[in-house]
Amino acid sequence: MTTRATLPAHYKWWALSATSLGMFMAMLNGTTLLVALPTLIRVLHMSSLLAIWVMLAYMVTQTVLVLTVGRFSDMYGRKRWYVAGFGLFTVASLAAGFSPNGQTLLAIRALQAVGGSLVMGNSTAIVADAFPRQQLGLALGINSIVIALGQIAGPVLGGLLVTWFNWHWVFWFNVPIGLIGTLWASHQLHDLTPPKRHQRIDYWGNFTYMLSLLGVLIAITWGGLRGWQSPVVYTGLATALVGFYVFIRWEKVVTDPLLKLRLFHIRAFAMGNLSNFFIAMGRGAIVLLLIFYFQGARGDTALQAGISVIPMAIAMGLTAPVSGWLSDRMGARVLATLGALIMAISLLGFALTISLSTPYAIIAMWLTIAGVGNGLFNSPNTSAIMGTVAPEERGIAAGTRTMLLNTGNVFSVGMVLALVAATVPPSIMLAIFAGEPTAVNAQGLVHFVHGLNWAFVFMALMALISACLSLLRGQQSPALVEQSQSAVH
Repeated sequence: MTTRATLPAHYKWWALSATSLGMFMAMLNGTTLLVALPTLIRVLHMSSLLAIWVMLAYMVTQTVLVLTVGRFSDMYGRKRWYVAGFGLFTVASLAAGFSPNGQTLLAIRALQAVGGSLVMGNSTAIVADAFPRQQLGLALGINSIVIALGQIAGPVLGGLLVTWFNWHWVFWFNVPIGLIGTLWASHQLHDLTPPKRHQRIDYWGNFTYMLSLLGVLIAITWGGLRGWQSPVVYTGLATALVGFYVFIRWEKVVTDPLLKLRLFHIRAFAMGNLSNFFIAMGRGAIVLLLIFYFQGARGDTALQAGISVIPMAIAMGLTAPVSGWLSDRMGARVLATLGALIMAISLLGFALTISLSTPYAIIAMWLTIAGVGNGLFNSPNTSAIMGTVAPEERGIAAGTRTMLLNTGNVFSVGMVLALVAATVPPSIMLAIFAGEPTAVNAQGLVHFVHGLNWAFVFMALMALISACLSLLRGQQSPALVEQSQSAVH
């Protein structure tokens, strides 16, 4: 079995480069699609509901699978699944560019998410395996820079692709990156933890969690766009409640649970993951809302909208490595709590100031503040979570973190779009989603912005809850991992 001690000292940096490339591709994929979504709605003649689910299909699939990915990695090794994920994501990206309609695109996006979950669900664990505990914050900070670069480049690239080429290239640009990433990861990565092949996959846990997640999302998206009195809403909520109840009961008795509830007995692990979930609820839909605001309410082009949202990513990229370095020396509690509070302030600022005539400088200021908060929170919180578990459980710990992060992002998108959609008629909402403000009367645009105000209030409240939970984590203790403490650098 290969160990960190038997590998060259520079291996950790090659591993970080492989995971960073995966993170970069995933961020590019998500942010380019956000900017291109109004164009896709027009070209593929999608309804508002279908457009929302083209986004949610990827997010839901990745959220449901990420813990199973962690378990597969613990059982059979991280490398093979990471490489397979890169390859599948690349093939699905190629296929997505040939989609003849929105329904086909939705299905291929779900397949693409299977590959994405294999990449994202293994990245943090691979980094945690490769780096000693005292350098983990720095490594995750560098990963955050790469994420920020993807978030900076993605909106601009998305605008350029739909402006200078066509919507097909929003997916096809992933192909060369995916090919390089697949080959690089295959050549450089090693499995550093012994496989635990005696474990089993919790298929029933996966199914019940998926049922509860889909139930909530169907209810809130249908209710926001089609009306809350619909039987679909009641059925969705009932399904979610039953599914979640069965999921929790099952996870308590199954031998190899999807979600190891006993890990939540570790205070730092529990509070870190819960604060991660709520800050995702707060920040998950910021860029999406602003893309619709710039293109659908102010009439900006896709390229203009893409450029307009990058201050947040720039600020995050500058802040994240510093916070990661500091977290290795002072722990996560102060940094992560401060980051969540700053995020809440920025979201409240959006709620109080955004209108049809808000100067861009004001919007850029709040985006920058949000990026600082995001950068302060991410690396320390992730490092703290991963530092509470033994090496053989890093896969499931990373999967738990990513699952709750993705669940928060999914709920954020679903909830805020439902809040905004409740303020305007469906026809006006579709015109705004499609980036056609000239088809909307002035009163309709005013109602849309009013919905944005309330959406940002909701998001600010979620970030504030995250800050409170982060404060409750207590002082971060060193990792209880003998291998990390005695690792050879």
